[in-house]
Amino acid sequence: MAVLQSRLDFAPWADPRHRRLPGIQPLDPEVWLAVDDAFAGQMALRDQLIACRPQDVHALLPGAEPAADELYAEVLGHLRRDARYRVGADVVERPDGVTVALERDRPLLTLGRLVQADLCLMETRGGEHVLTGAILCFPAGWRLDEKIGRPLRRIHAPVPDYDGPLAARVQRLFDGIQPGRPLWRANVLRYAAPDLYAPHSEAAPRPKPAGQPPYLRSERQCLLRLPLTRAVVFSIHTVVVRHEALTPEQAEALDRLHPAA
Repeated sequence: MAVLQSRLDFAPWADPRHRRLPGIQPLDPEVWLAVDDAFAGQMALRDQLIACRPQDVHALLPGAEPAADELYAEVLGHLRRDARYRVGADVVERPDGVTVALERDRPLLTLGRLVQADLCLMETRGGEHVLTGAILCFPAGWRLDEKIGRPLRRIHAPVPDYDGPLAARVQRLFDGIQPGRPLWRANVLRYAAPDLYAPHSEAAPRPKPAGQPPYLRSERQCLLRLPLTRAVVFSIHTVVVRHEALTPEQAEALDRLHPAA
């Protein structure tokens, strides 16, 4: 069953600030972790993936435990300020009414059952930011087991536009993120199917759909620095809508700037 949002609240292709890669903008910390109208459906799928395929959606390298623990505390602090959640000493009641046990010894797996966003930890090792941990239930054409332990430049190797100048800008961006001053960007991808769990190996990348695919997938990507471990958190909130859910203005701008093949 498709899990879809009813609308696309932000169209990155229609805002000139987001057209020049990487299209980063400041983010209000209080709106970091969003809850939208697909929350219940997405969280049910996350629960299923974490229960049945934890080895595919979760990874944590040795030495990354302090960053995972700090992220766990950071997210719970955020949820305590969100009236849609009820955070207790040992359990959290989500906005969909589901109660999740707080397992402090499984920080990323627990967080993956609390929020819609996927959460990736990037830590400086050998002068580069390396992916050291993640809870990744909704990959858009990549696999966690192929990216864990890799630096930014290697992670983005299959991306055609990730050339020298862009890679250097992204690295400077990661180096310059300050605690309490998160950033965000958004992208858009055309999909023939609405699957949220859509991994693909680098050796067999996702084929580009022809014509006007029926679905659009957009990721709200946020970056914030954890103050103690200095790890960078890369969060990904995924929205999938039918093409007809776009407003006329959104559809016109998309066809103008990103015409279908």
